[in-house]
Amino acid sequence: MRKFDWDDLQAFLAVVRAGRLTVAARKLGVDHSTLSRRIAGLEEAIGATLFDRRAAGYALTAEGERLVPDAEAMENLAIRIRSRQDDAAQGLTGSVRIGTPEAWGTYFLAPELKELSRLHPELEVELVANPRMFSISKREADIAVSMTRPEKGRLIARRLNDYELGIYAAPGYLAEHGDVTGRRQLEQHRWVGYIEDLMWSSELDYLGEISASLVPQIRISNVISQVQAVAAGIGLGVLPCFLARREPGLVRVLPGEISLTRSYWLLTHADARDLVRVQVVADFIVSRLAARGGDFWMDTA
Repeated sequence: MRKFDWDDLQAFLAVVRAGRLTVAARKLGVDHSTLSRRIAGLEEAIGATLFDRRAAGYALTAEGERLVPDAEAMENLAIRIRSRQDDAAQGLTGSVRIGTPEAWGTYFLAPELKELSRLHPELEVELVANPRMFSISKREADIAVSMTRPEKGRLIARRLNDYELGIYAAPGYLAEHGDVTGRRQLEQHRWVGYIEDLMWSSELDYLGEISASLVPQIRISNVISQVQAVAAGIGLGVLPCFLARREPGLVRVLPGEISLTRSYWLLTHADARDLVRVQVVADFIVSRLAARGGDFWMDTA
């Protein structure tokens, strides 16, 4: 095998993660022709074709699939070495990207970033609060908050907190359609729920847990918008109690009979144990959550 440049492996990983040459080039800050030459140079050095060039994008060949874990191992080693040097020479610097569900990131973490910035003014923090799963292994985030604990992968998972969900409705809706006094009446009402094919975690299948016969007539992709729809009187909805309490007009339906519990998990890559900035931010999140009190996420009303 001919000698190859580490930059070519970085280019390779960028295309793997982006799927398209132009997107990867933009992320690396180079033009697509330069990136194409790097990929071609790596393939020549290794003596194998790594991608099938298709109109829809770049797809890995079998040789490309085999190269990915080795390239990521080299990337992780380079990150750890650079992190130790940066942390020792300059204090806590660099960038940390945090991927979270939209409600958790919006209502808990975003306000806490002020204190994090005060403690580490040179640290660059990116908060991506979207209704989706984040891949730590593909470097979509350095830290991810998930509703499920991963069963595979080189990840470190810490349980953050449990939270309660209940059925809520607007007073105006109940006045028009009648109070709900038992489970059997639930099927008679209009429901707000998730768009099934955009349900990014099986933990979001709340209605199925209450009754297999409940079908939402109004489907919305994120929980913050669902809260507003229920508050507007469209129908019943299963909402996190910590969000529903932010809408004073919402009424809990069958509180003593129906209660769901979910958990949040903090995920980091196993290779990030030597990245001081990642560990500091992860520890900060855990400590701030503890400081807010154990009943912050549970329904204390």
